[in-house]
Amino acid sequence: MSNKPKLIRQMGLITVVATGVSSMVGASINVVPFMIYRSVPSIGPYVLWAFISAIIPALLAGLAYAILSSAMPRAGGSYLYASRGLNPYLGFIASFSQWFGLSIVIGVISYISIPFLRDIAFSYELFHLSNLLDISLIRVFLALSFIWFFVYLNIRGIKAYENLLIPMVIIIFLLGSIVILSPFFYDVSDFVYALKEKTGEIHNMKVKSEFEWYSFFSAVAILFSSFIGFDAIAQTGSESLRPKKNLPLAILISILGVGLFYFLFTASVYKIVPWSYISEQAQLRDITAPGLLSYVIPSGIDSLIILGATIALINDIPAMLLSVSRLIFTWAKDGIVSKSLTFIHPKKNTPVVALIFSGIVSSIGVIGSDLAGDFFLGIDIMVTSMLVNFILMCITILTIRKHNPELYLEINIIKNRKMQLIIAWAGIVSLGLLLFIHLYKDITKELDAWYFHSTYVWIIVMVIASFIFIFRWNKLTHKKRFKKLPSE
Repeated sequence: MSNKPKLIRQMGLITVVATGVSSMVGASINVVPFMIYRSVPSIGPYVLWAFISAIIPALLAGLAYAILSSAMPRAGGSYLYASRGLNPYLGFIASFSQWFGLSIVIGVISYISIPFLRDIAFSYELFHLSNLLDISLIRVFLALSFIWFFVYLNIRGIKAYENLLIPMVIIIFLLGSIVILSPFFYDVSDFVYALKEKTGEIHNMKVKSEFEWYSFFSAVAILFSSFIGFDAIAQTGSESLRPKKNLPLAILISILGVGLFYFLFTASVYKIVPWSYISEQAQLRDITAPGLLSYVIPSGIDSLIILGATIALINDIPAMLLSVSRLIFTWAKDGIVSKSLTFIHPKKNTPVVALIFSGIVSSIGVIGSDLAGDFFLGIDIMVTSMLVNFILMCITILTIRKHNPELYLEINIIKNRKMQLIIAWAGIVSLGLLLFIHLYKDITKELDAWYFHSTYVWIIVMVIASFIFIFRWNKLTHKKRFKKLPSE
């Protein structure tokens, strides 16, 4: 057994942080804060305030993750935490919807990265190429190519993964700083003038918009998705060096660091581009931060911004593939799904079958985005899945002391029980509110077909997960394993 291939600990703190950052910075910063008007058109000028509000429940969920990761430093993240500290069934169905949601979003991210390539071609006046990238078949083909390239990269091993990931994260922040510095040189009047000069369009800015609490919290629920990358950090538990220290630290660094970067970046765009223009355009076409700024940013520099955004989007994919593959790998180790998913490459020490399977499901996200014509369906499914998942993490903080006292004693972050309870209850209340509003908005929305409602799709996924669990659970003979951590 000692010669059997396994996941090995070789990821330092920087690589673990880069995994979380890469899972967070991408569509979350370049697309969602601007396309949000398509999902919540009445949010008006309050997007930035919604962004700031979203970091509060994200931080509470992150603290819950940090506490649990210090006690259970293994791959599996939320599934492992809930199955050991709460209930195996709840752990599986919640993490199954998380896995499904994230896998679909990998496809969504691949799909929406193509307009960025289109904008780069357009900025260099390669109009024929730009038009080609708007063709549905070509867009789908390129999106699928991205997914399967990064599946291959992940199979190649952690060294190949980090050699690509870390330099790309550095480039993302360097090129993103161009956007952050832009308001020192341009403002709204510059944008309105440039818009008229380049397109002949005269935009009449709206100054006021009625504040609606329902719309505000609906926006908070969507923007909350921008901070979920720390779950990818938890999935590195079997490959991280000094995980009891590095996992909680990486989670907090990612949330706070990326949160600040998000705010500065988004505020800079809204400082230059009127929110009313963004709102109008989001109803008509897919828009991005670089595309909006291209009206005022000089040629050449605008290409750098688009390049940074493209890298940020694409860099989501390898980190998220690592995350979802380690999740189903842990299910397989527990016997909840087929043991074939635990197959480890004998030389690269990567879960080959789990990665390939995740690539297949992610490919469905690409095709679904193209058929639906709106990538927010995938994002909404993911938001529902992650909100439920994070609520269960907070509940696990409440139950682990009684349910699994042995693992509870392993917690070495925020050991004070009163503080743990405050974090857990505050997380349950705030995340529960966002979940209620998010589900209500989706169910009451008028759409062409029932399967365009993310809630119904999510319920179907949960039913499928329940059948899988019940079927496999009845075949398990060693159920005491759910009180202990999986072997290394």
